[in-house]
Amino acid sequence: MKFVTRFAPSPTGPLHLGHAFSALLASDMAAAEGGQFLLRVEDIDRSRCRTHWEEQIYDDLSWLGLSWPEPVMRQSSRLSAYEEALKALWSRGLLYPCTCNRRDIAAAAGAPQEGVPLHGPDGIIYPGTCREVSDRTGPIPHNTPLRLDIEMAARVAPDMFKSSAQRFVKKPFYEETGAGPNGETGPVTFTADELRDTIGDVVLSRRDMGTSYHLSVVLDDAAQGVTHVVRGQDLFEATRIHVLLQVLLGLPTPVYHHHKLIRDEFGKRLAKRDDARAISRYRADGVSAEQIRAMVGL
Repeated sequence: MKFVTRFAPSPTGPLHLGHAFSALLASDMAAAEGGQFLLRVEDIDRSRCRTHWEEQIYDDLSWLGLSWPEPVMRQSSRLSAYEEALKALWSRGLLYPCTCNRRDIAAAAGAPQEGVPLHGPDGIIYPGTCREVSDRTGPIPHNTPLRLDIEMAARVAPDMFKSSAQRFVKKPFYEETGAGPNGETGPVTFTADELRDTIGDVVLSRRDMGTSYHLSVVLDDAAQGVTHVVRGQDLFEATRIHVLLQVLLGLPTPVYHHHKLIRDEFGKRLAKRDDARAISRYRADGVSAEQIRAMVGL
């Protein structure tokens, strides 16, 4: 099986050193195995994505010495694939419409059960307000947020996990070759209770998008034949969502490699708002691509 990695930025701002590290590492890992490095543009958030930021992505990555096959996959061209996956989950009763706004969720989650964390990979864990009252019959609703019923999905998944592991990766749940925030590595497992208590009913389709990060990334990785997902430790907890979706949709589970986060001098994780650390700024200051490699520890 060919070793395939990818880098999947969103064109919502300039790439920074953290992006450079992730892209370079993914490319280096593929090259070391005689594999392939892919680029994907995650542009489903049309309200924030800009054409000039997408062009800057190509320019910065090329300057870093990276190359990739053309054409580049763009999520905005794959809305029909996301819709079909949502229909499949809806037909099995695994999705329900949600009319709650952020204020509603915060208020309902204000008194969590003792020992149950308030926040998960998507922020405040949804308290299930619409779970029992939403209508799951009839055609799938459009332009309405749809949530995954995590408890029902977990009940369906155990036998499927076993089948999926045997059929695709032959390891329990998923294999971590990097490390999570607490040093988690090797075979990583999780229980149905953990899914319910630490993730909750995540949104799989957002209003005006027709999809979500979690659904799109799972479908896109499968469509591109990605065998090794290389990404930051900030996405480690979300991997459980992605593995569950792979199981529910009958998709292969890739190997995951979560890497360190590049931080500033105060220990804060870099974000796109840190424009002073944008790759383009370093380029303008005369820093070389090799110096960027050294700065991020490669």
